[in-house]
Amino acid sequence: MATNTFIAFIRGINVSGCNKIKMTELQQLFIELDFKNVTTYIQSGNVVFRTNLEELDKIEQQIINGIKQTFGYLVQVIVLTKKSLETIYVSNPFLQDPNIDITKLHVTLLSNKPNENDIIPLNTLSKNEDTFIIIDKTIYLYCPNGYGKTPLNNNLFERKLKISATTRNWNTISKLVEISNL
Repeated sequence: MATNTFIAFIRGINVSGCNKIKMTELQQLFIELDFKNVTTYIQSGNVVFRTNLEELDKIEQQIINGIKQTFGYLVQVIVLTKKSLETIYVSNPFLQDPNIDITKLHVTLLSNKPNENDIIPLNTLSKNEDTFIIIDKTIYLYCPNGYGKTPLNNNLFERKLKISATTRNWNTISKLVEISNL
């Protein structure tokens, strides 16, 4: 029986009609890759699964290769352990403010820990009320006017930090924590 629970965050599928993959087809691919207890959540490429494998980079590469071979798309994938996702969930510094609107919270997951020299110039980019806090390989983002209106988006973080990233809203992160505990 597969003992380790992981969550795959697939970047760039089903966005604005590009790189379309039905979640039933994605789930089937994960099963064909020999992952167990595969559950997808919404159309943006979130997959909870179990495996005996332990090396995140090998799991990520296996998923990237599977998507490329099956669907013809070269995408970025960030895989987290259940424990890592739970740590991200309980460590959100914005949740300490009781007046925060959690519908305006987002999490940007980074493929690697960013270089300190790349973070420093980012600190000048907070606009209006939009703000972010970087902890390890996670950017906690608060956009009170909506994520669609902030310049602090996934593409900006990737460009400035020179690493892959993918962003999810707080509701998605919360739901994936719940699913991973089933």
